[in-house]
Amino acid sequence: MMDTPLVTPWADSTPPTESTLTKLCDEQGLSPYAWSNGPHDEYAAHSHSYDKVIYVVRGSITFGLPELGQSLTLRAGDRLDLPAGTVHDAAVGERGVVCLEGHKG
Repeated sequence: MMDTPLVTPWADSTPPTESTLTKLCDEQGLSPYAWSNGPHDEYAAHSHSYDKVIYVVRGSITFGLPELGQSLTLRAGDRLDLPAGTVHDAAVGERGVVCLEGHKG
């Protein structure tokens, strides 16, 4: 069980394709779905009752963690593991963002 958010940067210099990330999620039992936002869209602080895994397919997004005093910027291929109950907000980068999201538990 996770208790703190974890970013896993994409290790390769070449950004992954959506199908590569979908396959990764499927192999981890995450049943991903895609979502996207336009440039500079924002989400107010909120939390979820489930563990969330997000992979960035294209663009960038910064997740704010107000209770931890942190912000985490993700770019193509980066993964965020966000534990249930973690308060977070989000700000989309200047080129928008496309993500794959799956839930644990």
